[in-house]
Amino acid sequence: MKQKTIELDVREDINNKLEPFQKIMEAISELQLNDILILHAPFKPVPLYGVMKAKGFEHEAEKIDTKHYKITFTKKGGK
Repeated sequence: MKQKTIELDVREDINNKLEPFQKIMEAISELQLNDILILHAPFKPVPLYGVMKAKGFEHEAEKIDTKHYKITFTKKGGK
């Protein structure tokens, strides 16, 4: 089975004072083992790391620009 990658940019949502948590949860609901979510955010979403870890995801964060972080979440286990 092919690895699936979803790319989600929530920078505009956050700039417009919209909470992107539900959008992120919907995106990961269809991910299977070793699938990837690439999240673009204006800051490191540290509280999200714990939520994602509990759902079986590991993460890697990369600073692209002053207000642009690319966080790669990989499903390694869990639900």
